[in-house]
This record gives sequence, structure tokens and C-alpha cells, in this order.
Amino acid sequence: MKALILFYSVYGHIFEMAKAVEEGVHDAGLTAVLRKAPETLPDKVLEAIGGLEPRKRWADVPDVTIEDLIDADAIIIGSPTRFGGMCGQIRSFLDSTGGLFAKGSLIGKVGAFFTSSNTQHGGQESTILTSIPYFLHHGMVFTGLPYSFDAQTTVEEIAGGSPYGASTIAGGDGSRRPTRIDLDGARFLGQHVGKIATKLRGDA
Repeated sequence: MKALILFYSVYGHIFEMAKAVEEGVHDAGLTAVLRKAPETLPDKVLEAIGGLEPRKRWADVPDVTIEDLIDADAIIIGSPTRFGGMCGQIRSFLDSTGGLFAKGSLIGKVGAFFTSSNTQHGGQESTILTSIPYFLHHGMVFTGLPYSFDAQTTVEEIAGGSPYGASTIAGGDGSRRPTRIDLDGARFLGQHVGKIATKLRGDA
């Protein structure tokens, strides 16, 4: 069984979360397929916002294809928050999946979402919540981050995570990296999705 982890990252926060999701998928016994959304911004813009150098870390990750979606038993998507919603790069790719919708190609697959924002209240929950219609229109089974991952309830430190999905907080200048709790939440999400996908196929 395969789980597709589709992500878009500028400064590396979502990439780090995607790698943790990948570990969780492996822990659940599935093959993880890591893919990035095609870039839509010109290099000049990326250079101006300081996004060219970080991208070298995941330059060898292939761009996602429609076939990757078809081949996957589960699809886990990671996007930074843009004004309370997913980024344009992820949305642009998802908007190209109308043919799969028409054929019902994704019906029954498991879906999940993770995100990153600059601040604690920068739209993490709204970004994940507004992703759910995509999964449901395709007939997928959406899963969040259950409270069995109880680290998300901490009030002792700033941490991402909600019952809707895994998340992290980048800070206003992007200097804050995903914490142990954030990465553990992403790892838990990957494992949780893997277990559900396996049960749905009847292998557990």
C-alpha cells in the first residue's frame, strides 16, 4: 500500500513536517511517496522573499503527477497557510484533478492535511477545514489528528496541532522551526492515516 505525501514549502517548515509524516507512514507499514507541488512563482519573486536557498533541500523531490494520486491508497497534503487557506501552488494542482473526479478515481482513499502559519492564530484551523471539501468531493475519507495524540492539548508551550490535522508555527520572520510536539504530531498523523487505510482495505 502507498501513501502520497504532497507538499509545498518555501522556507522548509512544511518540508520538515512532511518528512515526519513520511516516518509515520513507514511506521504503519505503508510505502511513502513524497512529492512536491509544481512551483508557480518565478525565481525572481522567490529570490526576493528569500525562498531560493531553502528549496535546495528538497530539489530532488519529484513534482507530483496525476498518476501519483491514482496509485495512492492515502493522500496526505501539506501546505503553508495563505490568508487562512491553502497556498496557490497546492490549489492549482488540485484544480487540475477534475478528470479524476469525473471518473471517481479517488473514491474510498484516505485523506489528511497538515499546515504551517506565522502565528498561533494565523489560520491553521481554517486552512485545514477549507481543505476538507476537496477530499469529500472526490469521495475520500478525511481524517484529522485525534486527541489520542494528547500532546496537542499542552498549555505549557507554544505548539501546533488540532483535531483537524498536524501543524506548526513558523514565527513572523520564519525563524521558528517545528518543535518536537509539532513533528510528533505530523508523525502521528502519518501513522494514523496508514492504519486507517490498511483497515479500509481489510488487511487489519
